[in-house]
Amino acid sequence: MSETHESAGIAENAKNAEDKAAAKSAGSAKSAPVISVRNLWKVFGPKSHRIPGDPELKDLSAAELTKRTGCTAAVRDVSFDVQNGEVFVVMGLSGSGKSTLVRCLTRLIEPTAGTLEIDSHDVLGMDKARLRELRRKRAAMVFQNFGLLPHRTVIDNIAYGLEIQGMAKAERRAKAAEMAEKVGLAGLGQRRPVELSGGQQQRVGLARALAVDPEVLLFDEPFSALDPLIRRDMQEEVIRLHREEGRTMVFITHDLSEALRLGDRIALMRDGEIVQCGTPEEIVATPADDYVRDFVRDVPREQVISVRRAMRPADKSEANGGAELSPDTLVSDAIETMARGGENLRVVDDGRTIGVIDYACLLNVVAGLDEDGEGEPDKGKEVAAV
Repeated sequence: MSETHESAGIAENAKNAEDKAAAKSAGSAKSAPVISVRNLWKVFGPKSHRIPGDPELKDLSAAELTKRTGCTAAVRDVSFDVQNGEVFVVMGLSGSGKSTLVRCLTRLIEPTAGTLEIDSHDVLGMDKARLRELRRKRAAMVFQNFGLLPHRTVIDNIAYGLEIQGMAKAERRAKAAEMAEKVGLAGLGQRRPVELSGGQQQRVGLARALAVDPEVLLFDEPFSALDPLIRRDMQEEVIRLHREEGRTMVFITHDLSEALRLGDRIALMRDGEIVQCGTPEEIVATPADDYVRDFVRDVPREQVISVRRAMRPADKSEANGGAELSPDTLVSDAIETMARGGENLRVVDDGRTIGVIDYACLLNVVAGLDEDGEGEPDKGKEVAAV
């Protein structure tokens, strides 16, 4: 995939990420999160249950913990919420704990300690029947390994979850045909998995998850085995489905460009811990430490950062001059606007000029000189209002 296509994809999602995150944040005051995780641990090894409660052991580094106890903390004291309709991306390198974490959400892997709620229901306290109901109807997972049944057709693979639920054959096949069309598999319903490309097989897996109409979709690196162009097509499919249905999604990936493209918020993991959680713009503009900074080093900043963060204070004389931009306009779009007009740009929010963009502001973002900025005008200078 070309850098141009990558940058365009990042910019496509980043353009609305800040607005969506703000809206969800405002809405969260009125409704409980769909997923709420607090102080979650998953420790593998002998007497693993003692690690989270031991003040000395739980603060050891990953290497030291293994050396002293023989245990590995795959998930360490993780806390986060996922709001209704949010695409929450968990990313990190291999071994960071991200896949273990997503499997803990439906107890495919049993957590060692902590609390976990979905729709305010205690998942860790569920018996086998309630847990089975959760997995069948409320939270569906799409894996990297397609997991298709080779002897079944596309339609029957998609309908498998509905069959497990006890739905009548004619009804589930009709539902499966509807899902096949939704994910771009119309006309392929009678093929078997061996007759499909990798991208088509993954679309079958996605359709199978959608068929049970889950409240939450969990994706565990579903596209990492696909070729770059097919991967991009599948990313676009996820974006389209989310735009049309607004379904809550938790997406696991090791690919930063994929995370920036898909996520409303991103949690970046290292050694089982979340080292930073925020919007794509927050992750790129204000990395929490050198690890995150190294992760985002090659990201085209102008494709992610908004003019709200890049602007400088406006003098009174600048309150009415220059083209107007909304605060969430990407710097890349501001560069194009300024190149065409050749004059400073006003950042206007609700009819009020809150800042100005000039060439220096734009260059600061591209060069990474804005990293320590807070995205607000200097309080020591007056900001003109219209």
